[in-house]
Amino acid sequence: MKFLDIGPLKSAQGSVRLPGSKSISNRTLLLAALSDGGTEICDLLASDDVERMIDSLGRLGVAISPTGAANGYRVSGVGGFPVKDADLFLGNAGTAIRPLTAALSLAQGRYTLSGVPRMHERPIGDLVDGLRQIGADIRYMEKEGYPPIEIRPAAIRVGSDIKVRGDVSSQFLTALLMALPMLGVETTIAVVGDLISKPYVAMTLNLMRRFGVAVECDGWSRFTIPARASYVSPGTIHVEGDASSASYFLAAGAIGGGPVRVDGVGRDSIQGDVRFADELAKLGARIEMGPNWIEARSSANGRLKAFDLDLNHIPDAAMTLAVCALFADGRCRLGNIASWRVKETDRIAAMATELGRLGAATESGADFLAITPPLRLIDGAEIDTYEDHRIAMCFSLAALGGVRVRINDPKCVNKTFPEYFDRFASVTHDG
Repeated sequence: MKFLDIGPLKSAQGSVRLPGSKSISNRTLLLAALSDGGTEICDLLASDDVERMIDSLGRLGVAISPTGAANGYRVSGVGGFPVKDADLFLGNAGTAIRPLTAALSLAQGRYTLSGVPRMHERPIGDLVDGLRQIGADIRYMEKEGYPPIEIRPAAIRVGSDIKVRGDVSSQFLTALLMALPMLGVETTIAVVGDLISKPYVAMTLNLMRRFGVAVECDGWSRFTIPARASYVSPGTIHVEGDASSASYFLAAGAIGGGPVRVDGVGRDSIQGDVRFADELAKLGARIEMGPNWIEARSSANGRLKAFDLDLNHIPDAAMTLAVCALFADGRCRLGNIASWRVKETDRIAAMATELGRLGAATESGADFLAITPPLRLIDGAEIDTYEDHRIAMCFSLAALGGVRVRINDPKCVNKTFPEYFDRFASVTHDG
């Protein structure tokens, strides 16, 4: 499909079982590959980004096979990578290319890592700089600081702290944390500047503990991997439902009356984006939560409150709030979202443009987006998605304003949630 028309819609009610978390799925696959023993992964996300990780690990000599259970896979851990020469294509999967860059830099082989054109515009220089501090041989094949890259065998030596910037992407720190236990020696990472997206790092540390490696943390500034650390399979591990994907359905409940319930993520989640529900409550939505579910209804008067929020802790789910602003009672501001600039597209610029197509007035800067909702949404707006799955999913919500919305290139949701539009249709109604 070149486009998908949605709406006009009037209400939202129902329940949705969430797909597995992309962030947990790709982290778990890599940790299982680096472990001793086989790991059975349940509820792995079926999506393009996860397929890129499975394909790459297979090319590196890691045996991964379906178990027969729905979205179940068995990974035969190899403690490293048997294949020492491989060319890997990672699409636009940041959760695959960054951790693999770090792990392969320590694997004593020759590897190239590349992706789609947008991936070659997403920075990786801070991670490469950190790895070069311990002797890794990583070379840029085109533009300095960006993929594609070539990795060659190198003499790795750990001396002083490894310094890495924390204010561009938390994936750089996550990549180092997951790879460094391969060395078997005590290693300390020092974060330079403020660390963004801390909940994603907390998720990484939680998963590493499940695979037997406990990192010593000094706040959010120093992380020490102990000597003789090594990954050991937990046997079986379950992937939580995706908390970022939950945001669209919870927002639908808050905008369209509700209740809308998501199953697969809740109070016990290790994902930071579960806190989207707290932010939605600040807008007046009525939220209920259990250990493994969340439910959202609209406010008593059916209108969301205007907001001014620091959203550094939920950068992906924060995009959903930008569309929620169309239904607020005044000007809204999303702050501390600089990381949007280096995602699948420049999300601040893209969101400002597409919100304008619906009649909103916007103002943006390096790390913020302000939105003044229109008195009435423009009917029939065509939304460009920039090959960005989250833009496509976010703007489906605009149809709950009683207008028709055309989503261009809807298949971009295959990156993380191929069934999204069917699930959205199951809880939204035109009467």
